[in-house]
Amino acid sequence: MRAVIDAVLPAVDGGRFPSKCIAGEAVAVEAHCFTDGHDRLRVVLRWNAAGMSGGFEADMKPQANDVWLAEFTPPRAGRYSCTVMAWVDHFESWRRELERRDDAADIRVALQVGGALIDQAAAAASGSDAAILGEWSVQMRAAGLDPGVGPDAQKTLALDPARAALVARYADRSLAATMTREFVADRKRAGYSTWYEMFPRSAADEPGRHGTFRDVEARLPYLAEMGFDVLYFPPIHPIGRINRKGTNNTLLARPEDVGSPWAIGSAEGGHKDILPALGTLEEFRGLLDKAREFGIEVALDLAFQCAPDHPYVKAHPAWFKHRPDGSVQYAENPPKKYQDIYPFDFESADWRALWNELRSIVDHWIAQGVRIFRVDNPHTKAFDFWEWLIGEVKQKTPDAIFLAEAFTRPKVMHRLAKLGFSQSYTYFTWRNTKQELTDYFTELALGSGRGYYRPNVWPNTPDILHETLQSGLRPLFAARLILAATLAANYGIYGPTYELLESEPREPGSEEYRDSEKYQLRHWRIAGSESLWSLIARVNRIRRENAALQSDRGLHFCPIDNDQLIAYLKVDAGSGNIILTVVNLDPHQAHSGWVDLDVSALRFDTEQPYQVHDLLSEQRYIWRGRYHYVMLDPQRAPAHVFRLRKRIRSEQDFDYYL
Repeated sequence: MRAVIDAVLPAVDGGRFPSKCIAGEAVAVEAHCFTDGHDRLRVVLRWNAAGMSGGFEADMKPQANDVWLAEFTPPRAGRYSCTVMAWVDHFESWRRELERRDDAADIRVALQVGGALIDQAAAAASGSDAAILGEWSVQMRAAGLDPGVGPDAQKTLALDPARAALVARYADRSLAATMTREFVADRKRAGYSTWYEMFPRSAADEPGRHGTFRDVEARLPYLAEMGFDVLYFPPIHPIGRINRKGTNNTLLARPEDVGSPWAIGSAEGGHKDILPALGTLEEFRGLLDKAREFGIEVALDLAFQCAPDHPYVKAHPAWFKHRPDGSVQYAENPPKKYQDIYPFDFESADWRALWNELRSIVDHWIAQGVRIFRVDNPHTKAFDFWEWLIGEVKQKTPDAIFLAEAFTRPKVMHRLAKLGFSQSYTYFTWRNTKQELTDYFTELALGSGRGYYRPNVWPNTPDILHETLQSGLRPLFAARLILAATLAANYGIYGPTYELLESEPREPGSEEYRDSEKYQLRHWRIAGSESLWSLIARVNRIRRENAALQSDRGLHFCPIDNDQLIAYLKVDAGSGNIILTVVNLDPHQAHSGWVDLDVSALRFDTEQPYQVHDLLSEQRYIWRGRYHYVMLDPQRAPAHVFRLRKRIRSEQDFDYYL
């Protein structure tokens, strides 16, 4: 075996984990292959659904420095196996040598050698292919022995490209080197989605009433018009009464306090049940159907923990850690204490039964029609458990999507993504300066995690009201929304707090909302005049209409001579769609600067006039060159979202100017 496969990329931890891709989109595979001496290699890429025999094959094309490239397109969600095969191609090596020969005697000898190589291929072929190759071998040998056939005619016969392709079809691969990589193809929504988180219990039209699934149905047109395609609920299960938290996380709850949805389980049931005040299972399924009519999927929270009165606590005490006095250990993250939550013990002697029961919870909600799960604090559960659970679920339901809510150390977040989570939360909430944003999103787009870590960007969550948003300034809320929506293909907001500019913390220095929905009912006036509703709707429409914003690839930050302005391009190579976003990071003052476009990323001649269309303001300009002046007043518009087109349209293109 003389061929060497030094690497196959993308590879996650040397192939320990599969790379991620999107069904229906081409995946580029790179192989580093070489051999000793000057012989020619042949390298092919074979791929199929994992566990299936046979499959599809494509020749890999040689590039500089022993790099070979090919693409495959997974047709549907699922797991795929890709194998690179490389071997010394003796026939092609012979042909290339023959092309360079000019000595008549050498050519005659070469034809005899070539005939023997063709005979080997003919022996592997059958039917008409074998006959064609056999006849060609005879002709070559005869031409090599016939003094009446000149060197040029001999080479023309021997180098026949059509019959050479037939030899390639029956190549001897017995000494081929191989290297296999696995890919997980997810459906499109794993790579591009727009999330809206809301508490269904706060969806009632009138103050003081507990919201229901029917109230959420009435809210669907509002969400659809804003352009969201994933509606995420915190846990919808019965809420524990023992150690229930009161408003603003107080330890003493009043009889009317509704408690935290993450304290799951009570006499009414556990993780496979619904809080009666929200509605019935039939009404929940009806909500799923109604949401789909609006192009919206409902995502459920997967919180593997229990309230003290969850049925599991009594039925399976071995699933929980106990103190020396025999009481169950509640959750802690000092100095935070969660007296209303018992974590599972993943080192329990009864761990197999625990794992199987937790999987049955996911299976239950999949059976009801749920396909998207936001997983609460996955970094506090065993890594091996997630690799097993997600693998088992996606084997039967490959279109399932799992979002990891893990605001923790980078290596831990990356490990969870490697284990199978489809999307991952990020540090965007805490990245606010130009340098912080540039460094972080460059790392996400171009760093080592680009083959497996799909960021999902949130400017706020029920747990996080960042100090910058505590200003309550409308331009800042608008700027953070535009940054999230244009920097990342997956983003979300927690509403209606976000569009209504909710900004009061529980106390100074806290990132918790005051009067948080986590512990009480809230009533929202979603039609308020201060709402960001119209801006959100426009931004989400821009995302839907521009392929460049539907991928985390193709991100290029552009120099701009003002630290309060950030500029970046998103480029979709397939469609040629180009978006330039410029954001004013200062909510108080107008700022201006010169943006330097990345000419290499644009892929068209900037010395020729090109069109620039601001999709937020609907203004249009003609630009030429790479340097352009921009000015943004946050009180009028905190950002430009430009679409760049290289073709200049004339007045005859009337529709364009409507």
